[in-house]
Amino acid sequence: MCGIAAIFAYHYAAPGIDREELRKIRDHMIARGPDGMGEWVSADNRVGLAHRRLSIIDLTDDAAQPMSSPDGRLVISFNGEIYNYRELRKVLEAKGRRFRTQSDTEVLLHLYDEKGEDMVHELRGMFALTIWDAARNALFMARDPYGIKPLYYADDGWTVRVASQVKAILAGGQVSREPEPAGIVGFYLLGSVPEPWTTWQAIRAVPAGHTLWVTATGPGEPRQYFSIARVWREAADQAPNAIDPQQQIREALLDSVRHHMVADVPVGAFLSAGIDSSALVALITESPRSLEGESWGEGEKPTSHSLKTITLAFEEFRGTQHDEAPLAEQVAKRYGTDHRTRYVTEQEFQQDLPAILEAMDQPTIDGINTWFVAKAAREQGLKVAISGLGGDELFGGYPSFTDVPRWVKRFSLPSRLPFLGDAVRIIGERLIPHTGINPKAAGMVKYGGRWTTAWYLRRGLFMPWELEQVMGREMAQKGLERLNLEHTIASALHPVPPSAYGKVATLEASLYMRNQLLRDADWAGMAHSLEIRVPLVDTVLLRKLAGVLNGHRENPKRPLAEAPQKPLPGVVTARAKTGFTTPIGTWQKKMEGANADSVANTPWARQWARHVTALIGSPSASNEPRAAASFVTEECG
Repeated sequence: MCGIAAIFAYHYAAPGIDREELRKIRDHMIARGPDGMGEWVSADNRVGLAHRRLSIIDLTDDAAQPMSSPDGRLVISFNGEIYNYRELRKVLEAKGRRFRTQSDTEVLLHLYDEKGEDMVHELRGMFALTIWDAARNALFMARDPYGIKPLYYADDGWTVRVASQVKAILAGGQVSREPEPAGIVGFYLLGSVPEPWTTWQAIRAVPAGHTLWVTATGPGEPRQYFSIARVWREAADQAPNAIDPQQQIREALLDSVRHHMVADVPVGAFLSAGIDSSALVALITESPRSLEGESWGEGEKPTSHSLKTITLAFEEFRGTQHDEAPLAEQVAKRYGTDHRTRYVTEQEFQQDLPAILEAMDQPTIDGINTWFVAKAAREQGLKVAISGLGGDELFGGYPSFTDVPRWVKRFSLPSRLPFLGDAVRIIGERLIPHTGINPKAAGMVKYGGRWTTAWYLRRGLFMPWELEQVMGREMAQKGLERLNLEHTIASALHPVPPSAYGKVATLEASLYMRNQLLRDADWAGMAHSLEIRVPLVDTVLLRKLAGVLNGHRENPKRPLAEAPQKPLPGVVTARAKTGFTTPIGTWQKKMEGANADSVANTPWARQWARHVTALIGSPSASNEPRAAASFVTEECG
């Protein structure tokens, strides 16, 4: 896992690149890659690539980046892990390719030389990459299908700048800091900035599952090569498999876990009291050590000497129903892991908050819990940790899987009646503040009858009509127009999956998981130089299981819970699903002191959203003064 940077002065009249700017961009990301750094600049000074390295596969200096092909025609700067690089290498070697390292980076160079941009279809993993192709005089960029790894670029009409972080591009000092209303409005509406927007007009994200070329005429349009919606659509047409569904699920999960354990350093795991992380830990302990089939040797079985697991807990919750530590410790004991429970105190939270806000690359209402569990993992000497993120999106664990279809059915007809939705919204907008009902209720008739807007109603933070009070009329109107929220959501549903389950699964994975959970895992993990791997967010797994899971179940997580040979403890499988609750809201009330009563009845996520853009150094969307951190969400992830 690393930080990548690139500058390409593509316009013939553009000045040559500034090496100092390239280094500033690179070194702003030192936490992403503390193990090494490198840079490469073309002979004509028109293009430069740079890299910060967190060494995980092939720890030698031979695998350092930027890496060039033997003939010097190709140069790569790559962030991520390619889990099937060994299989790909064997295929390339059979074609006569010769390798000088044991890295997945060199595999990417040879694969691009062999297949060009079509290489992305061969990759299993998480990645953001830039490849300079001297023969084409062009820069190639690609991002993994789910968007696990970030990739941003800024184009001023002369020069393109690329980095793994928005703030890194800004650190170079040559990019406009004009705020982007669409990104800011998107954050207030959804709790995270929807790609490809950022909170800065000059900077865009390369969308997940897309490639992008920069040639002598500048950046082209991003080209999609993978669609989550298409997988769910095609799954609906698949003929039933003769293999037992539970067996298919188990084999597919084991395959993903085995691939995600590929590393030349120890791999640990986050362990909560939930089914997702518990099932993954159980599957890890029964998996072969490597994809070549090498079994765990004597004394190497995943016991206290091998798999390290980490549980995050809070002193305020010790001994209460919110304390996940006792259940997690039962799971750890059952599967023989080397377990640590890491308690966080109010004092530590207050001490870390400035660093959290600095590391937060784009505004979000989540991620603080990931910060602390990543910090705990790094304290245990880990560079890599497995997370259960993605289980709810794949196995239908969210309330949205039942709520959204029900709303669409109920409000489909009323939502089509002209003016009815707006009339109900206006009346409700006036009455709701005096009733304590969720403000979203006013939009039920207007939004509840369509899949896209019903999902937004379930996931949204603020409603569009509330934004003028939050950020001012001009910014709100401009942002809503540029963002085009319904189009942004609808674009994720192309092509439209026929089943209700497929629609909701697509929306959750393509919007909530991608723009919030995965992005939070990246910035919070990388702030501690920790690579967070997500075996439940895997395209091969999705393709194998979409047909099996494509339908509602009374107990949606049961197939995941029953996947391990050694069953999960009954107290884990019987436990009702809850959010990851933290005492942060209470801590913030204490910090506010006399102001606490004024916000005591306001949902913490909405309060945090009112302030976070200013707090992390993004463009403020309101006239409120910049202040010390005052609010954070009480229920994270």
